[in-house]
Amino acid sequence: MLKGIDPILSPELLSALRSMGHGDEIALVDGNYPGQEHARRLVRLDGHHLIPVLDAILSLLPIDDFVPEAIFRATVKQDKEALDPVHRDIVECCRKHEPRQPVVPLVGADFYPRVRAAHTVVQTSEPRLYGNVILRKGVVYP
Repeated sequence: MLKGIDPILSPELLSALRSMGHGDEIALVDGNYPGQEHARRLVRLDGHHLIPVLDAILSLLPIDDFVPEAIFRATVKQDKEALDPVHRDIVECCRKHEPRQPVVPLVGADFYPRVRAAHTVVQTSEPRLYGNVILRKGVVYP
């Protein structure tokens, strides 16, 4: 245990966050997502739902402000406008940490390749479908 660091952040996840560079992306995926198949690096957080993991990561990870879009969420099938409760929770959590960053919906054809290219995939036990989000790492200014 460390002071000031959410205990949900495992040593493996902390190492992945620290090793990421500016512009690298991390994908947080639900329990149904094919994480093992799509991940270059897979960190499992079994037993934890998406939003507490997202909240813990956003407490440490700077989000890229060099680009207009740096936070992405999955969509319900091909419907970019549909907001399931999990998507509302994602937007609320991201807004708490990054109020100026939009959460951009990506349909599967755009979302899946981005997950495959991500620096790290974090597999949660989120039971809600389409509970997936991608974060693009920014910089810590001097």
